[in-house]
Amino acid sequence: MSRRFLYHFAFSLWLVAQISCGGGVRGATEAELSAFGEYVYRLDSTALTSTYKSFVSAEDSAVVAHYAQAADSVDVALWHTRLGLSEAADSLLAFLRTTLPANGLDTTAFLLPDIARDMEMVHTLTFDSLGEDINVVLPRLDYNLTRAYVRTATGLRYGFMRPDRFMNRQDYKTSGGYARLFDYSLETPSAAAAMNALLSPGRMDYLCASEPDDPVSVKLREALAQTTDSTQRRTLAVNMERLRWRRLRKVSDSLIAIDNSQLSERRVFVNIPALQLWAIGGDSVLNMKICCGATATKTPLLTSEIRYMQVNPDWIVPTNIIKSDITRHAGDSAYFARNRYYIVNMSSGDTLNAASVTREALRRGGLRVGQRGGSGNSLGRIVFRFPNSFSVYLHDTNNRSAFSRERRTLSHGCVRVEKPFDLARFLLRNADEWTLERLRISMDIRPETDRGRKYLREHASDARPLRLMTYSDVRPVVPLAIEYYTAYPNPKSGKVEFWPDLYGYDKLIQKCQYIVK
Repeated sequence: MSRRFLYHFAFSLWLVAQISCGGGVRGATEAELSAFGEYVYRLDSTALTSTYKSFVSAEDSAVVAHYAQAADSVDVALWHTRLGLSEAADSLLAFLRTTLPANGLDTTAFLLPDIARDMEMVHTLTFDSLGEDINVVLPRLDYNLTRAYVRTATGLRYGFMRPDRFMNRQDYKTSGGYARLFDYSLETPSAAAAMNALLSPGRMDYLCASEPDDPVSVKLREALAQTTDSTQRRTLAVNMERLRWRRLRKVSDSLIAIDNSQLSERRVFVNIPALQLWAIGGDSVLNMKICCGATATKTPLLTSEIRYMQVNPDWIVPTNIIKSDITRHAGDSAYFARNRYYIVNMSSGDTLNAASVTREALRRGGLRVGQRGGSGNSLGRIVFRFPNSFSVYLHDTNNRSAFSRERRTLSHGCVRVEKPFDLARFLLRNADEWTLERLRISMDIRPETDRGRKYLREHASDARPLRLMTYSDVRPVVPLAIEYYTAYPNPKSGKVEFWPDLYGYDKLIQKCQYIVK
């Protein structure tokens, strides 16, 4: 018999002695003291240890490491003694029954039916009638309670799947390798931390604190509780999983309208499925349509900060666009002139005659193709720059009609913004009116002040375009998140809205065994 069992047996004998009155009055038996009744006499440490040993090959490594101690004859039961189940076992079952469905999780994946069945058997002492052995049921129940605890605490804190592992292995390119689509830095889940918490007196406090309590998660839980529509429920469950991924920098948290008054930091939030950008600062919300990457050239998901903007920039054409779109026009100088493209030898710095550059030379590399800034440039009149691994950015466009489309997934990965001047004004927080006028004039937008109109009149005969502003730092830098939510509270109204799964990412998350189907 194990040391812990001996301790509890001695404790039971002490209780008997305490309630014995002498004079022929019988003391309480162990069966009367234990919630297991007469079954307490069937408990056998050897049989219990044998059952625990059978779990050592199971999949939950942190849990298995604990129960593997049974091989050393150490009592490893966490949820019961000879006196019965602990109160924490019933508390855990009650928590799982309410919290898992509320968070869009499948209760069967957390062993809830098995746990509930075994706990009912233990509470009603129906082992014999169900043909079960208490030395099998108790270890099985203890083990399943532990597995459910660790899975729930870890998953609610960090998510039940690793997005970087599945999202960055979806789009295989003919050039070789997978396209990176997800570039958030994530905290690593730790089942060992949950196991340590389970061994502490505050085990249920740790578990209850695992449930996300940020405003967006709360909003989605409320929406899930209020709808019976199966499609909406699946969508909400998928997006609740996205919110559980612990990003080291998560700009989109607390962007909904109810919290805007508390935000001291301005931030820009791009949501791909919504095809919208929101710029949030204090109690103001600026929103606009966007165009983003096509299905074959998806816009990557990332966080960064907008550091500067360029007005009328040249566009340096990415290598993949050169190979896919421009090489077939090699030698056609009219095409290059019409689109205001130029070709530079990167080794010498010389600008080359487009008519003399072959398709092979363009494909081989070593040449830079650029498009001169100004009217007709693919970047439009302004581009907003932020550090990232993909050479993507926010920018204006020379194709304004694209914003009238319902589906605006058509770029090579960059994000085109509908209201570039308004976004620039948002980023230039302390800009004076003349700075804004110089920006308007540089972008060929009608000036709004007498000084601006006077300047235009005085320079109406200038042969060259007016370029009063070409560059501006954004100080302080403004956090940016490019995210992917198909259900999310609208940052302006706070109401949960649903959007189409443009890139098919929801389907990937729905494959997770823990998410409700």
